[in-house]
Amino acid sequence: MSQLSRPPPQPAAFVPIELIGRFESAGARQGFRVERFGEIAGCPLIALTKRTPGPRPRVYLSAGIHGDEPAPPLALLEMLEAGWFDTRATWFLCPLLNPAGFPGSCRENADGVDLNRDYRHLLSAEIRAHVSWLRRQPNFDLAICLHEDWESTGFYVYELNPQNRPSLAEPMIAAVARVCAIESAAIIDGRESAAPGIIRPLGDPLLRDQWPEAIYLLQHHTTLTYTLESPSALPLPQRIAAQRAALEVALASFAPAQR
Repeated sequence: MSQLSRPPPQPAAFVPIELIGRFESAGARQGFRVERFGEIAGCPLIALTKRTPGPRPRVYLSAGIHGDEPAPPLALLEMLEAGWFDTRATWFLCPLLNPAGFPGSCRENADGVDLNRDYRHLLSAEIRAHVSWLRRQPNFDLAICLHEDWESTGFYVYELNPQNRPSLAEPMIAAVARVCAIESAAIIDGRESAAPGIIRPLGDPLLRDQWPEAIYLLQHHTTLTYTLESPSALPLPQRIAAQRAALEVALASFAPAQR
């Protein structure tokens, strides 16, 4: 949505280096390879990968690209510490892509760059490092980017699905509706909604001059991406629960637990 009249920054929900340490410790305990692929303002950029043998879907999850959106990385951390990322898939997690933005609860990085608009021109050190890491990975069967929206009154989902693969949007919205309100506006984030809480953008997203992560992933790494948006006005625990509800139903459907 528009960036006019944004509310003043709120105190940071956590210290990035401490959160990164929790991700690294939990990842190591759960059998993930922990990789530091860059460093920003003294904080490492990290990726957690768990390659499961056999025919498993490859699932990529990212969070923390905006420093004023704490619920997504905290939701991933809860799921990681609970052992949710088991042998049902091969996992690729980038849980905190903008560590410099979190101490001041700032959307942008320390240089004032909105990192989620930098995947076409690669102006920032964070995104150059992230893209370099992505280029070393195999293609993904599914990619989900976790976000929050300070203007929204309800949860919503972007779907980029040019091959018309089976959609995960409706199950996610149904699961989140038990946790918080769903965005019901006919126009969401400046785009016409396809259904309550669901945006399926018309036109070719690759024609945009500024690419968010989801468009870059669609162009280079996958044929199915989702962007999850929880409403920042809600209490933080409720936003974390909404993110988890959407993720858990999507992943359980896409990659059922192995017996």
